[in-house]
Amino acid sequence: MTAKSSPLFLGIDTGGTYTDAVLWSEAGSANGKVLAKAKALTTRHDLAVGISGAVDAVLQKAATDPAAIKLVSMSTTLATNALVEGQGGRVALVMIGFSEGDLARDGLKAALGTDPVVFCPGGHDVHGNAAKLDLSGLEAALPELGASVSGFAVCAYFATRNPAHELSARNLIRGITGLPVTASHELSAKLGGPRRALTTLLNARLISMIDRLVAATEGFLAARGIAAPLMVVRGDGALVSAAFARQRPIETILSGPAASLVGARHMTGLDNAVVSDIGGTTTDVAVLDRGRPRLDPEGATVGGFRTMVEAVAMRTFGLGGDSEVTLEDGALNPRILLGPRRLVPLALAGMMHGEAVTVELERQIRAANPSRMDGRLAVRTGVPERLAAGLTGAEAKLYELIGLTPLAVDRLLTSNAQNATLNRLVSRGLVHVAGFTPSDAAHVLGKQANWDAATARLGAELFARKRDGRGQAIAATPEAISERVLTTLTRLSAEVILETAFAEDGLDGAATVAHALVQRAVDAHPGIARLSVALDRPVIGLGASAPLHYAGLPPLVGHDCLVPEDTDVANALGAVVGQVRVSAEARVSQPQEGLFRVASGETVRDFLDEAAAIAAAETDVRAIAAGRARDAGTDSAEIEIASEFRVSTVEGQRMFIEAHVVAVASGRPRIAV
Repeated sequence: MTAKSSPLFLGIDTGGTYTDAVLWSEAGSANGKVLAKAKALTTRHDLAVGISGAVDAVLQKAATDPAAIKLVSMSTTLATNALVEGQGGRVALVMIGFSEGDLARDGLKAALGTDPVVFCPGGHDVHGNAAKLDLSGLEAALPELGASVSGFAVCAYFATRNPAHELSARNLIRGITGLPVTASHELSAKLGGPRRALTTLLNARLISMIDRLVAATEGFLAARGIAAPLMVVRGDGALVSAAFARQRPIETILSGPAASLVGARHMTGLDNAVVSDIGGTTTDVAVLDRGRPRLDPEGATVGGFRTMVEAVAMRTFGLGGDSEVTLEDGALNPRILLGPRRLVPLALAGMMHGEAVTVELERQIRAANPSRMDGRLAVRTGVPERLAAGLTGAEAKLYELIGLTPLAVDRLLTSNAQNATLNRLVSRGLVHVAGFTPSDAAHVLGKQANWDAATARLGAELFARKRDGRGQAIAATPEAISERVLTTLTRLSAEVILETAFAEDGLDGAATVAHALVQRAVDAHPGIARLSVALDRPVIGLGASAPLHYAGLPPLVGHDCLVPEDTDVANALGAVVGQVRVSAEARVSQPQEGLFRVASGETVRDFLDEAAAIAAAETDVRAIAAGRARDAGTDSAEIEIASEFRVSTVEGQRMFIEAHVVAVASGRPRIAV
């Protein structure tokens, strides 16, 4: 079968800075063939603009009829970036059967922030027996909450053993407000209420963001006459349908990095490697073992929060080409600090807004003395106004002053307190801050040329004027400070790669040890004790800027660094070579001797015989997994069932305690005929 007659697959990756597209055919070689690839800027105010820019360029390069595309698959770092940067919609958390003290567990209170929470009596015990449910307080609060939040998260005590109270609350909320509701039992079957509540809260925050992404993609595909199923990469590298992802957006955290692992394996053929994917906002590091990515059985950790989402064992760091560049406070010889926040690079802002940016930077350069606010501009993201609901008076007043044209921060803010207010608007995803980044440094040095280098140089000049502890300028020229920034990014990249390796080996203090070893490697005077470190496997460097930032990695990590030819679209490529994979779980407990209770999906049933209960659990999970596989986008799923028993022996007699039954369904996604 030739490439022309073979079905074509379109992969899309929507990142924090760029949207990538790749057109791939199964024909052409053993691993298929990339027919065309392209990039366009991610346009957060209207994601369809960036998607259309990348996909139209691919179609034009390949001279392909859009109707020949039989499957579209998409990965995204939007959910990951939102959690790292503390962004997301304002949601209300409903806790049933929990106390206020439970908020202090598993980082739930920190994740909740200033969002509202409602406590209701109810919940169940470990065997699924119900306490008395009282939703009157929730019902009374719903009219006001419905006008100030974008969605709800509901978590009930032991809902994984009986979801009845979550279902009651979900139906009540939907009936009164019509807003999206996420119930915790839909996302995880694991015990641990506060962490399940945390996962549910984050899912609710992400729904509007992922919904906009899917809607934008579907609208674009329809406009181009591409009548193909749309799939989304999950955090474990599996594919699911767009409708599935819309309801469970939390499962797309680490979607982009997971797709990149699939793409890295596909492009290099390496079974064992450390994969480091550097983007605009984050660096994501994971390990390939025997051809498969390591998964994190405890749940993915992103933005400092440990969720219950099974995903690639990926460590995500706020380090990328668009990371905020700052200076260490109070040091005689201050270090350059990068991230974790993403800024809009000045080079990009200059390209998009022209004189509105350069005039302000030139004004600041003419000032006799540098200011802490130099080189910073604020601009609205352009998201729908409804997402600005619930702003405080101070936030609303500042938000009104900020428009779609960048405004210099030194003109915008009149006090230090307002800086915190601006940061809250950034965290809500309502405002972008533009400033000096490694991408600007690369433009200054001629190592990157896709945006406006003149604006980048103005930003570098302003940053170089900052003072050290002696009152001296930290760099003599824009080029000098830019070199320092890029050197820092490479050094920090080595640190996060080694930190990941140490953590995978179970070593404590991984970050401290990694920092010390890399510092010794770059220090001209390494000290009396000679220290060195080497990885046992090569690094695969991914991301459009990997050839630049990873060129100096090998001596720092003690192994080769391979940057594949199509590294710039690894995520988009990985998105089209994966499989659908979903699971379903059931638990069988014995609340009293001789009674076996099966909790599967949204049903709870009792049996008088253990074998009958286990058989029912297996039948249930097989049916649920098959249904989820169809919903997730495959008609050819193979289902495997595994059971794990907890038993004890008392006076020589076997005593049943609990059984855990899991069905895993997997298959290739359905394609258009």
